[in-house]
Amino acid sequence: MSFKHKILPLAVFLFITLQSNAQCAMCRAVLESEAGGETAKGINNGILYLMVFPYLLVGVIGFFIYKSRKKLKEK
Repeated sequence: MSFKHKILPLAVFLFITLQSNAQCAMCRAVLESEAGGETAKGINNGILYLMVFPYLLVGVIGFFIYKSRKKLKEK
């Protein structure tokens, strides 16, 4: 399999997003009852903020694994 055949499906999965509306019923009721929607924006930003750290951690660990394997190949 060529490089294009390996990277294309990965790029499709990484860059295509779908709209999702997953909230508990009580949170949704509280956020919809507010007129301005500032609380809803704050909660969504908080969720995104918390979601970044696991991906960042996996990326850093992956980088160090890559770096150590590359060093072993050179020896």
